[in-house]
Amino acid sequence: MQGIAPFVEHVEQKKLCPTSLLLSGEKWFRKNDSFLRNICFNKSNLHMSIMDEDADLREQIFHNNVRENIIFLLLFLFLCASSYVIILKYKKRDREDYLCGDEDEATVSKISILLCTISLAVSVGAVLLLPMSIAGNEVLLLYPKSYYVKWLNTSLVQGLWNYIFLFSNLSLFVLLPFAYLFTESEGFTGYRKGIMARVYETFTILSLLAVLVAGMTYIMSALIDKDQSAISALLSLWSYYLPFLYSCISFLGVLMLLLCTPLGFVHLFAVVGKFLVKPQFMCDLSEEYYVAVFDEDYLRRKLAECSTLLSSSAVPVEEGVLSSAKLDDLKTKFEIELKKAEAHRIILDRQQRTSYLQRNLVYPVAMLLLLVLTSITVLTVALNTLGLLVGIKALPLGTQQLVLGMTSLSSLGPAGAALEVVLIFYLAATSSVGLYTLPMVSRVQPTYGATPLPHLILNCAITLVLSSALPLLARILGITNFDLLGDFGKIEWLGNFKIVLMYNLVFASSTTICLMNKFTSTVRRELCVRLKLFLMTLLSKETARLSTSLSSGISPAAKED
Repeated sequence: MQGIAPFVEHVEQKKLCPTSLLLSGEKWFRKNDSFLRNICFNKSNLHMSIMDEDADLREQIFHNNVRENIIFLLLFLFLCASSYVIILKYKKRDREDYLCGDEDEATVSKISILLCTISLAVSVGAVLLLPMSIAGNEVLLLYPKSYYVKWLNTSLVQGLWNYIFLFSNLSLFVLLPFAYLFTESEGFTGYRKGIMARVYETFTILSLLAVLVAGMTYIMSALIDKDQSAISALLSLWSYYLPFLYSCISFLGVLMLLLCTPLGFVHLFAVVGKFLVKPQFMCDLSEEYYVAVFDEDYLRRKLAECSTLLSSSAVPVEEGVLSSAKLDDLKTKFEIELKKAEAHRIILDRQQRTSYLQRNLVYPVAMLLLLVLTSITVLTVALNTLGLLVGIKALPLGTQQLVLGMTSLSSLGPAGAALEVVLIFYLAATSSVGLYTLPMVSRVQPTYGATPLPHLILNCAITLVLSSALPLLARILGITNFDLLGDFGKIEWLGNFKIVLMYNLVFASSTTICLMNKFTSTVRRELCVRLKLFLMTLLSKETARLSTSLSSGISPAAKED
């Protein structure tokens, strides 16, 4: 097939007029008709290839969406199953649960437990959100072309953040209030009792509560931002007021974490000490165990003798009143001492049963590990505060679209990312421990197999608030440089420099004070005892000198002269 280049050369050589040029062109194109057909064929092939590429792209997007939704569903089912087991372990098992004659109460209890399960699953997902994102970024960075991690991409992680944010709002503002009101409802007066009557009452009260919260949110936003004080701004409920309300809830959760986490750093040492056996150097555990057993037997015999004397009627009435009162006091004293002896004997028995290596190595290593993690956390917060003051560190407000697998977000690489994950889980553990040391929250602390359903609902709500604020806490303190994705990064107060800086300063100072108070309390207590004894000694000497001088009839001033 001849090309079009010879025709162009022929035209340039002959220098034809326009009419001759048209005639020559018509003759040439008729002569080279196969060339035109080839052009049309290539054009049609190009169009079909573009259509095939579009179809392949749409098919790939469809398969990616299906895969992501399947992963989300499997993760949600796993978290729900784990949360359901936890709730059943802590739920109070009344006699009504086994011999329940009211089907409505059983249905209400099942529905409330299901809603609590969903909320607790969302809470656990919020805790795992930031660690899974950091780990996913490092895995994609280490194995960029691996077939087995093709499913892990930016769209999956972004969708996970969006789903957690959505279900956090749904659980906090709809599911948990409905569960609490549903358990407390009885149905409207004058209507037929039943499950639907309780549903109608719950929905009515929940609607009134929603109107009240919306009004309070409108007033708060109008006080903060005067541009939102117009009545027409009420129409932007989904776009403005719900994110604003969640921003207030997240700020409350971050403040609660500011109280819980420093206290948790201190109390976690005591909690770990309860589960691990403390080392006992330079002592014979067998001898101490037998002494504890003899003491316990002695106290049991004394307690039995007191019980026998109290039950006997051989004592006169007038003397019996006095002796019975003394015996009651003595019996109470023996019961208290017996409980202490039993606890001491159980501790010695556990120490005796553990191996020498576990007894003398595990406890010091665990305490050292907790101390190292706490020191690293405080040092990281101090460096983050310094970086904020200098201008090296950026505010935690999400400003850019993150693409996973491009670069490591830690200066130490995968090791630094692993350390960040450990520190985030450590913050979650310390905040959980410190939460139930607060005066008001300790009253509703869940007990294994003895927690009422309203307390379970309240604990799920508190856990959801704290777990949703955990990614914000890790980002504010500079534990990680991973940007908050989705609507988490759009919370406005994260862009306030004064709030972020003050939070870092208060966190670092309060944690340092709590740790110093923990580790120096024994020394300070001993110093106070020694100082008190020294002052009492000086006072007794001065008193003795004054009494000697007065007894001899000479005043102290004259005696000194």
